[in-house]
Amino acid sequence: MKIGYARVSKFDQNMDLQMDALEKAGCIRIFYDNISGAKDVRPGLTNLNNALREGDIFIVWRLDRLGRSLKQLISIANDLEYRGVGLKSLSESIDTTTPGGKLIFHVFGALAEFERNIIKERTKAGLTAARTRGKVGGRPKKIDTNIILAIKHLHEKSELPIKDICNMYGISKPTLYRYLKVSL
Repeated sequence: MKIGYARVSKFDQNMDLQMDALEKAGCIRIFYDNISGAKDVRPGLTNLNNALREGDIFIVWRLDRLGRSLKQLISIANDLEYRGVGLKSLSESIDTTTPGGKLIFHVFGALAEFERNIIKERTKAGLTAARTRGKVGGRPKKIDTNIILAIKHLHEKSELPIKDICNMYGISKPTLYRYLKVSL
């Protein structure tokens, strides 16, 4: 039986392209996840693995939908092979039920990991360059310096309970305590 797997990283992403391709490939059942591929626990993938039987073919639209690293992809492929399950990737035209398909799988997996590492290096270099120019990344601060001083004053004078201070400024307790640690 052909069983498909689709994955998107975010809920606002659309997996129609993957689902259409898997249906066209003849998948009888399709499992899916709306979660990062970096996560080890993916409910859809877990359910798919539980449904697989010897002789089945596990089909993905692209290898990057299945795993994020060569090590992860090879581990999955080895497990499937041990269980007598084939792996097909539609975009890369890989079919591990053939010797040539196994070779291509390992080559494409290595190239995909190489590409991710290049992107990661470029991103780090860009962030470093931005920092040297004085740009600071991350989420903007919820409150400014004057409000932090007011929070510290209220806390030091014990004029209000922590809960009331948090409600007054619309922040959580951990955020309040983080601001109290900040030296101004």
